[in-house]
Amino acid sequence: MSPATTPDPVALRTLNEGAARLGVPLDEAAARALLRLLDELERWNATYNLTAIRDKRLMLTHHLLDSLSVQPALRGTRIADVGTGAGFPGLPLAIVNPQRHFTLLDSNGKKIRFVAHAARTLGLKNVDAVHARAESFTPPQPFDTVTARAFAALETLAETVAPLCVPGTRVLAMKGRRDEAELGSLPPGWALERVEPLEVPGLGEARHLVVLRP
Repeated sequence: MSPATTPDPVALRTLNEGAARLGVPLDEAAARALLRLLDELERWNATYNLTAIRDKRLMLTHHLLDSLSVQPALRGTRIADVGTGAGFPGLPLAIVNPQRHFTLLDSNGKKIRFVAHAARTLGLKNVDAVHARAESFTPPQPFDTVTARAFAALETLAETVAPLCVPGTRVLAMKGRRDEAELGSLPPGWALERVEPLEVPGLGEARHLVVLRP
């Protein structure tokens, strides 16, 4: 891991308080790593335009805390994050779950290069960054949990991630507002396990977690 700068105390407090409210208490190393991730994202974003959010205060809520909000729903040890973009929710979840292995998939080359860079910089041995479309990726074994943030409509998501799943896999779809029509449009062979609101500290926007299973 390359040398890290001293974290901003206000950001550190905001992160720790927000994570605690989500039921994800952070130790000092995890909190520092999460803020270091934002430092790297800000630096790369200046050149590669990885995310539309430029304000680091908004990155903290919209990327870090939003990602951590699904931590209580993770199951098993093999996690896939499809359409990971610049690594969310996969990278924050990998930081706070060193005992789990995360495969982060995206078809955008520059974004997956950032994911690989961030994993190296933060010393995350439990992350594989894969430049591929989820529907064309063949994992060595199925995943226990698949996460997807603002990826696609549920019907498309289910069809896309089907090759990554077995009957015991849980798919965690991170959504904005609850959409009853979308919830009722799952393809055959899929079940809706539950829908729950997510209260992300400081976000001020509707968030829901949709849990699917094949």
